[in-house]
Amino acid sequence: MARGGRQGGQQGDPIDWVTRAADDAIRHAGEGNKVTVASGASPSGPIHLGNLREFLTPHFVAEELRRRGIETRHLHSWDDYDRFRKVPAGVPAEWAEHIGRPLSAVPDPWGCHESWAEHFKAPLQAALAELGVEMDEVSQTEMYRAGTYREQILHAIRHRDRIEEVLGRYRTKAAPAAETEEEAAELAESVANDEESEDSGAGAFARFPYKPWCAECGRDTTDVTSYDDETTDLAYTCRECGHSGVTNVATEDAGKLVWKVDWPMRWAWEKVDFEPAGLDHMTPGSSYTVGQELVSSIFDWQAPARVTYAFVGIAGVQKMSSSSGGVPTPADALQILEAPMVRWLYTRRAPKQAFTIDFGPEVVRLYDEWDALGRKAADPAKRDAQVLAFERASATHAGGPLPVPAVAVPFRTLSSVADVTAGSADLISRVVEHVGFPHDSVADLEPRLGRAMAWTASLPESERTIVRETPDAERLASLSEDEELWLRIFLDRLPEQLELDEVTTVVYGVPKVARGLGFEDAPTDQVKADQKDFFRLLYNLLVSADRGPRLPTLIVALGQDKVRSLLGA
Repeated sequence: MARGGRQGGQQGDPIDWVTRAADDAIRHAGEGNKVTVASGASPSGPIHLGNLREFLTPHFVAEELRRRGIETRHLHSWDDYDRFRKVPAGVPAEWAEHIGRPLSAVPDPWGCHESWAEHFKAPLQAALAELGVEMDEVSQTEMYRAGTYREQILHAIRHRDRIEEVLGRYRTKAAPAAETEEEAAELAESVANDEESEDSGAGAFARFPYKPWCAECGRDTTDVTSYDDETTDLAYTCRECGHSGVTNVATEDAGKLVWKVDWPMRWAWEKVDFEPAGLDHMTPGSSYTVGQELVSSIFDWQAPARVTYAFVGIAGVQKMSSSSGGVPTPADALQILEAPMVRWLYTRRAPKQAFTIDFGPEVVRLYDEWDALGRKAADPAKRDAQVLAFERASATHAGGPLPVPAVAVPFRTLSSVADVTAGSADLISRVVEHVGFPHDSVADLEPRLGRAMAWTASLPESERTIVRETPDAERLASLSEDEELWLRIFLDRLPEQLELDEVTTVVYGVPKVARGLGFEDAPTDQVKADQKDFFRLLYNLLVSADRGPRLPTLIVALGQDKVRSLLGA
């Protein structure tokens, strides 16, 4: 049994997908042994919220293992030694010169980082730090160039016939199904490269498991033409620049294993016990299905325990100014959602469940759901799988609780106030105090206040609340008899000090009084109809719309003088 732990977590704990995955990782490692969980990503472009599952899935498993007192390592491989595939939109066309070179060798077109790879690593690393994710990060460029895998490469080459026999059984000319256009492009390119190698006359070396980089142009557009098993000299010709060269595999580090061999090699080298993979990796002939056979037959290791994760959809993107210029990234999400909430989106569902993150109006509902779950979690008698997901999202083993506001004002209130106060933090603070959330300083409202302000500012103008600058003279001149009565009652009863409870009572009570009832009387059907018309009138006069933020909050936010001015007092 693992030190200090037991399978299934602590006694009495609810069981969730993290618990089961941690049990699988322990079985793979053997009781009492250190457990290595792994993740990997290619920094070929913005690492978006779909990719985030690759990082958070092993993170949660590692956290569960640490909670049980088990020595655990979360190893993350940056596949920055992968080839630069294509020039994306927004990048100068001359970057096509770098296609085929390692991502770590391609210059950063924006000039702010050492390389293309570092440009896309950096924002994700910052976001992960904010999310409380700690990993041992490994650069595959550094690992290969340091000769770390030299013996494993020679071993793979010596067993190239066996590797080819396995790959040949799975190989197909038809690209497997892909979940995204980018994956489809990568798969199609892989097939095209295979065909090109076969047509190049490389013969027996067309499927060589090791790919040298061209010494002249630095690209991987090379065909192996010969290999000497005794001297380990490998000869190649570059299809791009025409250079013919020789590299010695035993003494030089000028290439890398092809991906379907590289991945299982690293499982064995790092002794990986658990690693998630996208559903695209689980198709017949995919890198995982091939890798699990190669890792045992070639590298003497057992394929790690795993979970497969599904697609993460994004909605309401037009409401965000994505730093990636396309699909929102974790950094974008953290501008709107508190860090524990981002974590919660990924831990509350099993990895195989696809889900959509909606950055439109659903953000308000999402915060409401999160706050309700927090209240539930405060009651030990209600601890279930939902609460366990909340706990996993809210804190880490090493860092403790992630930042949350000292005073948790509902997001809908903060965003409404931010909307009508033009995003002034001090003014928002004063209004929030008036609507029933006392606090010592603006800092007590963070980090939620900043998120609410950012989300409100991201809304298109058609969805923003625009407070009128001057009274609507035309509408005030055309008031019906009932509307005139409602406004007189409202202005007469509006308290000097606008406190939320009192304003709420007046707003809902005006149509009651107009019908001869008291503020505390239950509304009749006629009163309910009048309330709808009265609310619409107030919105018309205050914000030139038929609806808007909750009226009592809006009135408190605008203040006595502004409200009376716009209502013609």
